Amino acid sequence: MTTFGIWTFATALLSFAITAVLGKFLIPFLHKLNFGQTILEDGPSWHKDKQGTPVMGGIMFIIGSVAVASLSVILYSFFGPTLVGVYQEDPSKMVTFVFAGLGLALGHSAIGFVDDFVKVVKKRNLGLTAVQKLVFQFAVTIAYLAVLGFMGYGTKTVIPFVGELDLGWFYYVIAAIVIVGVVNAVNLTDGIDGLDASITFFVALFFMLISSLISYMGVTFMAAAVAGGCLGFLVWNFHPAKVFMGDTGSLFLGGIVCALAFAVNMPILLLPLGIVYLCEMGSVVLQVTYFKLTHGKRLFKMSPIHHHFEMCGWSEVKIVSVFSVVTILFGILSFVLVYFGV
Repeated sequence: MTTFGIWTFATALLSFAITAVLGKFLIPFLHKLNFGQTILEDGPSWHKDKQGTPVMGGIMFIIGSVAVASLSVILYSFFGPTLVGVYQEDPSKMVTFVFAGLGLALGHSAIGFVDDFVKVVKKRNLGLTAVQKLVFQFAVTIAYLAVLGFMGYGTKTVIPFVGELDLGWFYYVIAAIVIVGVVNAVNLTDGIDGLDASITFFVALFFMLISSLISYMGVTFMAAAVAGGCLGFLVWNFHPAKVFMGDTGSLFLGGIVCALAFAVNMPILLLPLGIVYLCEMGSVVLQVTYFKLTHGKRLFKMSPIHHHFEMCGWSEVKIVSVFSVVTILFGILSFVLVYFGV
């Protein structure tokens, strides 16, 4: 293994360890605060057994991944050329993309934290209103894009087999809509034990491979830290879950997934790599639209679509496994597209 490979592996391992160990202390603390999940009345009946499971567990992987990603990038910016070789990217650009990306994720996480806090204090499943969430999410997203624009990263994006495409000012409009959409899609994926963390683990893993392939070292470390954090969280969140990530965690993951895609300047990769997230959101849109058009009929037994498969008799473990395999297959496709098309 190369020095860079060892560094990347160490980043993932340290993030995993910090996240997993934090669970030992955070979960009892959340129990003590009585920060338990309130289950929706119209959800699957067997989910009632999850009532009271601590939420805001996403704090575990947020601390682990942010701390380790920051440490790795800072150390690499000072010692990278000596230990690994000549930079393949501008160090200032690397640091900007990483910390702007972490800011995007943490900003969305803060929105999720407020939402979770309202839920647990009010003892209801609804926190912030949809409009409030969207306003705050667009504000955080616009701030992120403004930082990138201020640093002079322009309005160009790379599409495999097409090349660099300059979208002009329209780039920012599309980018804002894409980021907010994907963040909410990742949020919708958090509905059964281990699903969101498992899917995001593989998404981060493939972003790690892709960024390494194109020599975006800082992004590689950030992706490795996120992958390690997700894996550490699964120690506590895999079925039967002892803690839920809450909107605090799922909105953070949505932000970090977008940050990784924009950091490698290929947000188009959110389509294949985020296929599960998009299907989850698409199922909700289709369900609501069909319900309104048919005056009460349902296209799926329940949405998001993971609940449909639950209602069909699939276990939570089976759903997580199948959805993960789908993500892996599309991850391989994404890697091939970048390898041959960039």
